[in-house]
Amino acid sequence: MGVIYSQGHGVPQDYVTAHKWFNLSAARSPAGEDHDDAVRQRDLLADIMTPAQIAEAQKKAREWKPKPPEHSKE
Repeated sequence: MGVIYSQGHGVPQDYVTAHKWFNLSAARSPAGEDHDDAVRQRDLLADIMTPAQIAEAQKKAREWKPKPPEHSKE
């Protein structure tokens, strides 16, 4: 999701939302390549964001809650 929003693939480019997703990925991934990549991508974005944008992205990451799965009524 972070790549989609950072590059604007099919959605408007949004660094705040991209940072949020990279931050969530880094926080929820076990140590290893995926974790390191999420941290690297998040930090690269932070280099071109304002402090206010970073703070907003961090707030959104803290407030994010996964949606419960939807059950189909078949």
